[in-house]
Amino acid sequence: MTDHFNPYEMAKSQLLDAVKALSLDDRVYEILKNPMRVMEVSIPVRMNDCSVKTFIGYRSQHTDVMGPTKGGVRFHPGVTLDEVKALSMWMTFKTQVLGLPYGGAKGGVIVDPKSLTERELEELSREYIRSLMAIIGPDKDIPAPDVNTNSKLMGLMLDEYDRVRGFNVPGFITGKPLILGGSLGRLEATGRGVAITILEAVKRLGLNIEGLKVSIQGFGNVGKYTAKILVEMGAKIVAVSDSKGAIYKDTGLPIDQLLKFVEEGNRVSDFSEADRIEAMQVFEVDCDVVVPAALENQITGEVAKKIKAKVIAEAANGPTTREGDQVLYEKGIVVIPDILCNAGGVTVSYFEWVQNKMGYYWKEEEVNNKLQEKMVSSFDNVYKMYELHDVHMRTAAYMVSVGRIAEALSARGWIKEWCMPFKCKE
Repeated sequence: MTDHFNPYEMAKSQLLDAVKALSLDDRVYEILKNPMRVMEVSIPVRMNDCSVKTFIGYRSQHTDVMGPTKGGVRFHPGVTLDEVKALSMWMTFKTQVLGLPYGGAKGGVIVDPKSLTERELEELSREYIRSLMAIIGPDKDIPAPDVNTNSKLMGLMLDEYDRVRGFNVPGFITGKPLILGGSLGRLEATGRGVAITILEAVKRLGLNIEGLKVSIQGFGNVGKYTAKILVEMGAKIVAVSDSKGAIYKDTGLPIDQLLKFVEEGNRVSDFSEADRIEAMQVFEVDCDVVVPAALENQITGEVAKKIKAKVIAEAANGPTTREGDQVLYEKGIVVIPDILCNAGGVTVSYFEWVQNKMGYYWKEEEVNNKLQEKMVSSFDNVYKMYELHDVHMRTAAYMVSVGRIAEALSARGWIKEWCMPFKCKE
């Protein structure tokens, strides 16, 4: 058996697994297997040398049966149409595992943003929004930051949307600067959500968060805040990696020192207060929890065989292949799937959208408390499904999500005279 990763095919197969596990009508799969709308746009940008360069962009909107679509915009040379379609589907499943009033969307532009000047990047961001005006908006499709985009670019995109509309629409986009209606707690929300789900998982396994050993692959925004919050909870971070290497310390890394070291522009692997190890050894060290917080397709079948941890917390999107998933399941390792584990970001984006709609803004403590409540409740729903049906945690998460979508399809009359046997067991 070999590992293979095609994001769109993987998303469809995960959907099909959930539909079969719930014994749902085949029409549910037929309706959800393709995005309801995909737009490809050509974006001309006047470069600093007075030439014009055209960039290809996409926006995929999976389904609006539950509400407006929601999803990030990534600027990356590796963006593909299949990737964007798959990510929009995963966003649907993610929002529904949390019970948010959204469908999924995702956007992307094929570009290396590092190759552009600040002015060129701004023009690209503004033109991308202008090209999508017909299909986006606070009640249609709400963008957010993703790979290589940030709050600054969200502010520029918001400004462009407002200029075209002729009035301020802060709820059009999330992840924007606080001064433009962003939410407190948004920056660390994904990492906080990861930490909350880890705490819930170890409780179910009879473990104690105090002294829990955690290994983290990736030390970007999500990895950093996951580490910081877990240490505040009492856990020990024993290994961390970045793209250049990894470090290990069995008694626990001094995370505050490491964060300061990295913020000064240094590499994780150059931190002198720990032993240097190979990057992929973060999966093999003696620990209780492994947190893949970097790229997709990292835990293959071969890597999974070497993992000693009891819990995998998927802070990244799609870090585990189907073969890796099967090996972890056979070893009895609990996987907190990405659509649940890293959903803290979209949850606080939802809070931001709600605050924009109200024109009233919450304190950070209130945001964090509401996030805690959402993540704990959602984890509980997935874990109950996992125990009831004896399936992978990933399949259980999709069952919760797809079950909600199927119920909405029925309520809207899109599918008639069918049943959901899993509801009869409740």
